[in-house]
Amino acid sequence: MTPAINLLKKKGIRFDVLSYQHDPLHQQFGLEAVEKLNLPAEQVFKTLVLEDADHQLLVAIVPVSQQVNLKMLAKAAKVKKVQMAPQQKVENTTGYILGGVSPLGQKKRLTTYVHHSADSFDVMYVSAGKRGLEIALAPKDLCSLLNASLADF
Repeated sequence: MTPAINLLKKKGIRFDVLSYQHDPLHQQFGLEAVEKLNLPAEQVFKTLVLEDADHQLLVAIVPVSQQVNLKMLAKAAKVKKVQMAPQQKVENTTGYILGGVSPLGQKKRLTTYVHHSADSFDVMYVSAGKRGLEIALAPKDLCSLLNASLADF
């Protein structure tokens, strides 16, 4: 079990866990999940941790098939600019390793933005908190649980 799975169970939210054998040589973690689980890339979301100019962290959940538009995310977050947070800061704050960062069950709750495209699906897939493990759940449940905002970025 991961903190993400434990949180969903505790809150009574419907979800499924999908697993695959992670290849340590594969560095495109989200795309690896798409390939190995045979899922549509637009429904598999990666969890990115970014920081603003004041070094405050925030989370962006975006389809693995896309890159985050930093300017649009900064606008959604009402900050001047954002950039990817350093790996050590991400791991220390979330409790997860890169490639296995789940938006759920993080050590510290961060302001979270979900790409607006998630709203068009009944099910989306996010990391369960470990490489090779994905959670399938309703976007509305994810947003509600995280108090996340849908945004175009």
